[in-house]
Amino acid sequence: MKIIRTIQEMKQHASKLKKQGQAIGFVPTMGYLHEGHQQLMSKARQENDILIVSIFVNPLQFGPNEDFERYPRDEQRDIKTAEYNQVDVLFIPEKADMYPSPRSISLHVLRRSNVLCGRSREGHFEGVVTVLSKLFNITLPDKVYFGMKDAQQVAVVDALINDLNYPIEIIPVSTVRELDGLAKSSRNVYLSDQERDEANNIYKALQFGLKLVVDGEKNPDNIVQEVKDFILSNTHGKIDYVELLSYPELTPITSINEQVILATAVHFERARLIDNVVFNGQGSVSERI
Repeated sequence: MKIIRTIQEMKQHASKLKKQGQAIGFVPTMGYLHEGHQQLMSKARQENDILIVSIFVNPLQFGPNEDFERYPRDEQRDIKTAEYNQVDVLFIPEKADMYPSPRSISLHVLRRSNVLCGRSREGHFEGVVTVLSKLFNITLPDKVYFGMKDAQQVAVVDALINDLNYPIEIIPVSTVRELDGLAKSSRNVYLSDQERDEANNIYKALQFGLKLVVDGEKNPDNIVQEVKDFILSNTHGKIDYVELLSYPELTPITSINEQVILATAVHFERARLIDNVVFNGQGSVSERI
């Protein structure tokens, strides 16, 4: 495995690979790699000649009261995980290289960003599309892989690729879960024992909402309220949101007749957890973009 720490070297290496006709699969991460990241790597490894993984905790996507400084980091562990997953190139740039001076250009997300996490995390998706635009230009991928745990991010990246005509295919990958259903997340380490015991009820609440659709409920408001009640009855967490929207457009709906996303974010004392299910009008799980 080759470890690259500068943009210049990464660009040169990616250009060489492209000239050789190598298909590049790219997995952008913020490190502290877990089973969810490994599933992305596994799929990318299967589908491409070269697997590039980046590790960069992007300051632009953290708000003033969010956890940038204490976001978990363990570079040596990440290097071992990348090696185990047969990564060809591990790109670990420094902040000073990625953002060497105040930006002259700002990317603003006009759609798909003012709902779900975007509503309470002002500027978050601007930070996401900014760093991804840079990483796409640096690593030159043919395919890029994202987990559906953050389905809003997948929708925003899909829009970024389409609107700016990147020659990249986005590959959504199903959420990796613990045995009790809790979505894998780097932030799960912040949960107390009691919170960890309760946190699996977030996914149970979404499954309950999905069952309502399967049983014939088509009113989004009724489903959202039932999911909220389930979370409040089974956890001590504070609900940030529960929303039911079209997917990937992320627009309001009045009835469930198309592919939709039922998503939630719940605050515990030291961690904010997100989860979702994407399904069609009949209640069949479907993660198409």
